[in-house]
Amino acid sequence: MADILASLRSSMASHSPPLDALVVPSEDYHQSEYVSARDKRRQFVSGFTGSAGLALITKNEARLWTDGRYFLQAMQQLSDQWKLMRIGEDPSVDAWISDNLQREAAIGIDPWCVSVDTAQRWERAFEKKKQKLVQTSTNLVDEVWKNRPPAEINPVVDHPLEFAGRSVAEKLKDLRVKIANEKARGIIIAALDEVAWLYNIRGSDVSYSPVVHAFAIVTLNSAFLYVDKRKVSSKVSSSLLENGIEVREYGAVSSDVAMLASNQLDQATGVISSQNGVCENVTSDNYLIWVDPASCCYALFSKLDANMVLLQQSPLALAKALKNPVELEGLKNAHIRDGAAVVQFLVWLDKQMQDIYGASGYFLEGEVANKKRLETTKLTEVTVSDKLEGFRASKEHFRGLSFPTISSVGPNAAIIHYSPQAETCAELDPNSIYLFDSGGQYLDGTTDITRTVHFGKPSAHEKACYTSVLKGHIALGNARFPNGTNGYALDILARLPLWRYGLDYRHGTGHGIGSYLNVHEGPHQISFRPHARNVPLQVSMTVTDEPGYYEDGSFGVRLENVLVIKEADTEFNFGGKGYLSFDHITWAPYQIKLIDFSLLTPEEIQWLDTYHSKCREILAPYMDKNEMQWLKKATETVSA
Repeated sequence: MADILASLRSSMASHSPPLDALVVPSEDYHQSEYVSARDKRRQFVSGFTGSAGLALITKNEARLWTDGRYFLQAMQQLSDQWKLMRIGEDPSVDAWISDNLQREAAIGIDPWCVSVDTAQRWERAFEKKKQKLVQTSTNLVDEVWKNRPPAEINPVVDHPLEFAGRSVAEKLKDLRVKIANEKARGIIIAALDEVAWLYNIRGSDVSYSPVVHAFAIVTLNSAFLYVDKRKVSSKVSSSLLENGIEVREYGAVSSDVAMLASNQLDQATGVISSQNGVCENVTSDNYLIWVDPASCCYALFSKLDANMVLLQQSPLALAKALKNPVELEGLKNAHIRDGAAVVQFLVWLDKQMQDIYGASGYFLEGEVANKKRLETTKLTEVTVSDKLEGFRASKEHFRGLSFPTISSVGPNAAIIHYSPQAETCAELDPNSIYLFDSGGQYLDGTTDITRTVHFGKPSAHEKACYTSVLKGHIALGNARFPNGTNGYALDILARLPLWRYGLDYRHGTGHGIGSYLNVHEGPHQISFRPHARNVPLQVSMTVTDEPGYYEDGSFGVRLENVLVIKEADTEFNFGGKGYLSFDHITWAPYQIKLIDFSLLTPEEIQWLDTYHSKCREILAPYMDKNEMQWLKKATETVSA
């Protein structure tokens, strides 16, 4: 690690102009949350493997910023050459640079890996001391990364209408209406899931996300896909062409954005898709280029005339979040199969914990009968998560996991985004809590579920914490709220039962989820973070409900279901606004042994019984006799 920092500092010194600092973000050219192996530059320089963070290297310091999900993990992974900066507690990176670097300092960035939003915010912060943001012509990390993984050539595949629910022609038509309404004549689409959704294509360029490394440009007359052409078969190419989409090389996006700026791009193309929702009446009023400042990189924005740019959230973010009936049906079906896999895993794990470790098991609260076990039979966080993946893989339409499984025992469960590694992971322990947060990618939907279980005798404190998390989970899922309410307003519902005891958690409570796309999907969320105010929750959006509690060095609890927003059937309709509520689409039991029933209200107990009876009924077709017996016991009625 020391060699990497030394090499980078040498590159910074020989750069023209010499750089006083270098920013290495987590993102790729599309500002993605999850990136391919060759784009993990921040991980390469710092050794920190979390999905979110930013590294800053100066002449004599190295600092890493990350959020509350990763504080523990970063402390464990960073060498003593690095200092951890806690987002929300320590100064932000731009504030720190502004305060700690000298006047007129040069701060290097790869403009392809930084969003317009971020670059502009930093530039404003640096004005105070006339510090300047320097766009490097090559990525300095790539130059010192000797064995950087090569680019993979993975095929682009069509996402059939039976799963997509809406045709490319319909989506393009809607998009062009929105472009024209904003006095724009074109839009640059950089977010990978938006490109995939708009053109009904999928790929495997990024682990866990079925997306393609590609940009898109859509004008009022034409549409382009920028992708490594070796990935596109003649079949996919001709289906794109039928929709008036011209396939161009990935690298051509740079010159084409410049042509778009000078209004020459439409003239240069041979594809004019008049049959596909082109706006005929384009006037001189339509002169803006639409750019999403959060997902478009600074490199492309820099090729445009800033006065001719509409900096606004992409219209595809909301369109994609509002699931159509086919997508909703697919998501419900995917979650049923996924729930069946989770129950089958729990049945298997329960038996293993009793057979190998002498645990009292999922249902009983006895002391562990210390069994002498063979070394070959031990269960680890990795071996059991592999087993869970096996149960998922046996289900129809399975295409892989939707994120690396968080499989965590005892103290590891307190690390919010813990990722077990075969060499260092813990062995399962019948005396400790086990938390698993996992999901699958299926052709008809993406899933994300968390359950927390104990196979021995949980302490009164563990039960109280689990029950407080469950109470918040139920309270949010049962909420009714007027149209126009955002996730910032609802976040408190999941925290109130924890706040009663002076407890809390450092992550948001809910995120959208894709339709065979990214497991984390905006633009809405349920969170204490201010940007959860930006978008109201709307009918047919999906959102997770996942409160938690984490006790450093001891244990963690999280419970997560996916919800679909629907119209609520309320007795009154104050102000004529209309009211909304949630439907659960995730099906797997909560562990009754971990619940302190003295803390639940009769209504909460009734909710639990109703949910559990639905689990029994919905999952029954997937269970064999033994599994069904276990499920019946796990979902027994608890109300008097």
